[in-house]
Amino acid sequence: MPTGRKFITENPGKSARYALSVLAPFISAYLIFFVELDPDNPAITNTLAVAILMALWWVTELIPLAITSLLPIVLFPALGIMNGREVSATYFNHVIFLFIGGFLVALAIQKWGLHKRIALKILRVIGSSPGRILLGFMFATAFLSMWISNTATAMLMVPILLSIITKLEEINGKTLVKHFAVGLLLCIAYSASIGGIATLVGTPPNLSFARIFYIYFPNAPEISFATWFFYAFPISLVLFFVLFGYLYLIFVKRKKNWKSLSKNEILSDYVKLGKKNFEEKVLIIAFASLAFLWFFRADIIVGGFKIPGWSNLFNYPQFFNDGTVAIFVAVILFMIPSKTQPGTFLMDWKAAEEIPWEIILLFGGGFALASGFKESGLSLWFGHQLEWLGGMHPLILILCISFLVTFMTEITSNTATVETLLPILAGLAVSIETNPLLFMLPATIAGSLAFMLPVATPPNAIVFGSKRISVIQMAKTGFFLNIIGIILVSVITYYFGTFIFDIVEGVFPEWAKID
Repeated sequence: MPTGRKFITENPGKSARYALSVLAPFISAYLIFFVELDPDNPAITNTLAVAILMALWWVTELIPLAITSLLPIVLFPALGIMNGREVSATYFNHVIFLFIGGFLVALAIQKWGLHKRIALKILRVIGSSPGRILLGFMFATAFLSMWISNTATAMLMVPILLSIITKLEEINGKTLVKHFAVGLLLCIAYSASIGGIATLVGTPPNLSFARIFYIYFPNAPEISFATWFFYAFPISLVLFFVLFGYLYLIFVKRKKNWKSLSKNEILSDYVKLGKKNFEEKVLIIAFASLAFLWFFRADIIVGGFKIPGWSNLFNYPQFFNDGTVAIFVAVILFMIPSKTQPGTFLMDWKAAEEIPWEIILLFGGGFALASGFKESGLSLWFGHQLEWLGGMHPLILILCISFLVTFMTEITSNTATVETLLPILAGLAVSIETNPLLFMLPATIAGSLAFMLPVATPPNAIVFGSKRISVIQMAKTGFFLNIIGIILVSVITYYFGTFIFDIVEGVFPEWAKID
């Protein structure tokens, strides 16, 4: 979502946000000096005070997200929560390098325009009638968002879409196209979020989950790229078809006297790209290799069937992780010279400077906060306070968690929301002796289900910036998708989680015990 002071000054609720951000330190100070959650362990109260300060500053965004994320480095040692050396170490780990490596490959793809070729190729294959145009843009956006950031995907697709809309207006007139254009713009925003769900690198909350889960449960089975994909891709796929059917009924089905876009229009845009150059061909190979190495790094076990991972070819297969693979492929790109631009390479540091360091620090702040929750005992304290929920059916709990996260992320950063709530959910699961994945997985996915407001997620804001869609149009369309997403994520996690993660109701895994 938009960050910084510009957002505050342009938002109608700026005064309330400003007041809340100023009030936050006083709330935290009150907790530290006048509240004792556990008289024998003041670190619990102190950690909660830091968490509230960070959460409120993340919500208001008066202070940049990245700067707020650095608070644990100062406050945890000062308040006796964690050693400064240990806190600092949480900011860089294999998940961070998975993000950096994946982003470097994505930046190389953008540098040489391969993403445009992929998008236009998909549109050429799918077709040019209204329904096919809708499907084509949805598929191209969702596919790209699985591998590059949803923000970058939306920024790429919107200009291509606007050019298509302009051509449709020339053929059919602006009045006839206006309603359909709204549907196309919404399909870009929503498909970017839905596609990002499918892979571990698709959106920041997914990576946050992988790291926080490891912090709390180091003895649990690894959440690898392939494991996450087998769980999240079906959710993403079902949401994709629900979205297509919903948008088709609202924005396409009622059209009459409609003249379709000629295939030559899309073909002409594709031809302008010229033939694939050397750089694009190498990047296609690198991209495919990266996906392959991610999928088949660790053993894949489905029932009694096992596909051995390539890491077993080495003496210490456990030393490899998805971050290792991402950095390996990224480094290779820095070593391959360009033929189109002699003297340069497929990837250089100038292009690499586009890495969103603010998100990386946001990751680190969330990991530090999660570590503080665990080390201080705050997670278990929360879990004990919520033990009364143990009598509630797990499916109802999952639905409530998904509902809470989904609508919180309409007004807050989805990464910050997920990173704040996951430690609490881990403690709750341990206290009521339920598999933590049953709560943590849907909460993570729900962080990507904010479809109602322009400020909810960058793709929504980018689409809204086209000035062809109103807030009420986005909210009305997005509310239905929010509800469908909540139900779908909850049901798939509860009823089908056992196939991927061995989630069985009533079985409390040994690895879930927190020391």
